Amino acid sequence: MDRVFQQSYHIPGTLAANATIRFSAPFDMQLVHVSAVGSNANDATLTVGDSSDPDEYLTAFAIGDSNTPVVKDGDDFVGADGATHARYYPHVAAGAVVVLTLDFDGDGGTAAADVTLVLTWTEG
Repeated sequence: MDRVFQQSYHIPGTLAANATIRFSAPFDMQLVHVSAVGSNANDATLTVGDSSDPDEYLTAFAIGDSNTPVVKDGDDFVGADGATHARYYPHVAAGAVVVLTLDFDGDGGTAAADVTLVLTWTEG
């Protein structure tokens, strides 16, 4: 069985600007789960991709409101053809730059507060 690990990010306070998180994959890995939430009713959106295509793995979606996370998994991830599939887990090659882009207020709506993002991966 592949090793499973999680990354979590918390951005405290009410956001006043977009946030971008970038990291290099330490080894080959697959994205199997994303959870995103703000502490308030908000209009924030999140995309997940790589340095050449910021929504390569997950197109923009509204994060959860009022401490109730929105969860994305294998039916929600985007394949190489740009479409979602019944079960698909994006493969990220070692050294690839993964990019999480949080639009703090969606399209000019209510800014998110106390945002928590959790990504679950398998190694390989």
